[in-house]
Amino acid sequence: MATLTNHREVGLSDEQVLLMYEKMLTARMLDERLWLLNRAGKIPFVISCQGQEGAQAGAGFALRPGVDFIAPYYRDLCLVLIFGHTPQDELLAAFAKAGDPNSGGRQMPGHYGDHKLNIFTGSSPVGTQIPHAVGAALAAKMRGHDQVAFTSFGEGTSNQGDFHEAANFAGVHRLPVIFFCENNQYAISVPLNRQVACENVADRAGSYGFPGVTVDGMDPIAVYQVTKEAVERARKGEGPTLIEAKTYRLVPHSSDDDDRSYRTREEVAKAKEGDSLERMRSYLEEMGLLTAEQHEMLTERISKEINAATEYAEAAPAPEVSTLFAHIYAEEGK
Repeated sequence: MATLTNHREVGLSDEQVLLMYEKMLTARMLDERLWLLNRAGKIPFVISCQGQEGAQAGAGFALRPGVDFIAPYYRDLCLVLIFGHTPQDELLAAFAKAGDPNSGGRQMPGHYGDHKLNIFTGSSPVGTQIPHAVGAALAAKMRGHDQVAFTSFGEGTSNQGDFHEAANFAGVHRLPVIFFCENNQYAISVPLNRQVACENVADRAGSYGFPGVTVDGMDPIAVYQVTKEAVERARKGEGPTLIEAKTYRLVPHSSDDDDRSYRTREEVAKAKEGDSLERMRSYLEEMGLLTAEQHEMLTERISKEINAATEYAEAAPAPEVSTLFAHIYAEEGK
């Protein structure tokens, strides 16, 4: 198993790297619970983060939750946990309950959004969040704030017009925005070599006048390092950065997908050998920061939190029928 970048050498404390792993583990365990609930017929849909937690954790720890803006995409469960969401919040969303902070039970799971946490709401058409992040970056620059906007997407989305138009505008105006491509090798069922002709998605950045960086997305600390550098550039007024974190989606595209039709079990098994969660745990053990007993206690604590959140969310009230058309049609007198 490949080792990770040394966290102390990039400015992360022991406490920070342990918390980073805790967020990764929470995201994985919560994701696994969502799959169980789906297979039990209790929630309608899951779109998974498994395999991409390390990339999200590394990036998230380089940002300032509550200050910087994020426009995440549907796999960014770990990222929104870092920015302040809880397992209970996301289970309320999965059950489409009124208390869902993302949308009050109106959006599909994975459509994150929270005004008070500076999380921009997303839409189902892929890439629409990217111009929104650029707009937030423009606003921050016009106001003279040092906020950074961060937006993430898959490599398939990097082929959409939303990405290219947003990147061009951000480059021209040297905006404080970070484009974060989580390259998980598949756009649903289309492999990378059928999606892009260039070697790396990050190579596209030069066309828009700003740097592009490719990083091992299964090394959370390396991702933190390059994202931190991009954040520092943005805050100093040096403009955008495109980061490509190379990851691998360990599960089907969604709960409605059968990935056996387009990739072998051997390929997936080999990818699991480099799982960022296992690499991070091994690294912490090697550094003397995490013992088997401590890991067991951490897992038990997270499990109890997810169990309690599941019970709460399942029993929580559904939205009132009277609100069905709210935010859809104009209301008389408003």
